[in-house]
Amino acid sequence: MPDMNDISAFLAVARACGFRQAARESGMSSSALSDAIKRLENELGVRLLNRTTRSVLPTEAGGELIKRLDPAFAEILSALDQASSHRDRLAGALKLNVPVSAARLVLPRIVAPFLAAYPDIRLEIVTDESFVDIIAAGCDAGIRYDDRLEQDMIAVPIGPRTQRFALGAAPDYLAARGRPARPQDLLSHSCIRGRFAGRAVSPWEFERDGETVVIEPPGQLLVQSGGGTDLGVSAAIAGTGIIYLFEDWLKPHFASSALEPLLEPWWLSFPGPYLYYPGRRLVPAPLRAFIDFVKFIQKAR
Repeated sequence: MPDMNDISAFLAVARACGFRQAARESGMSSSALSDAIKRLENELGVRLLNRTTRSVLPTEAGGELIKRLDPAFAEILSALDQASSHRDRLAGALKLNVPVSAARLVLPRIVAPFLAAYPDIRLEIVTDESFVDIIAAGCDAGIRYDDRLEQDMIAVPIGPRTQRFALGAAPDYLAARGRPARPQDLLSHSCIRGRFAGRAVSPWEFERDGETVVIEPPGQLLVQSGGGTDLGVSAAIAGTGIIYLFEDWLKPHFASSALEPLLEPWWLSFPGPYLYYPGRRLVPAPLRAFIDFVKFIQKAR
């Protein structure tokens, strides 16, 4: 396969009808252009240019090659210009890999105003609770919590910087079973547990005044964290048991009195999520726009 630089040199000389003019227009030296064309002719096994002291003209084979190459090179330049225009126009596709909790609790405040600000950007959200290589998954960036971030990634804070795990139960359940006064009392209650796919059931952790309590409470219902979380919430509202979940997820149900908060002084605080992306690649324009928008939203909080 001939070198594309040699082909480009041939076209430059043919269009300029000489090496000196082609050198001035291309920024290459006359000798470099001559060497490039010799390589191309040797590669193809045919003479492409007739050279005299006064002019340089294509041979029959060279003329036919020019006719075929000119439209092809024009299409290549057009494609490159279109790709480059995305840098300034802030258009294109952006694909994010996020946990269900981020899709439910973090992104709703960001997505609508972001898309309104950048109408030429197409945003795709993929929900996934597992550890994932975002590049292999075909995503531009992801959202995860600090303990689940991939290595060698740039992380940008997104959403509330401090969150809490809350505990709640339906009034009917509490009327029948009583209210726990301390975390250890949960061992005698029915609790709705969650488990991430392929992982062990997570214990419930509580903290107060420097004291930490970790509980493995009993219960009839186990749901998959993320996709099955809403089912667990519905079961708690129906009186099946006590649920332990993100405070922001349960807040609407506390406000409506469908659930009552329990053991609030013991609720565990943890750092908020991060938007993360590879630092070793040129950041695409849609992702750069999203990063800048997230930073703006975070400052405005």
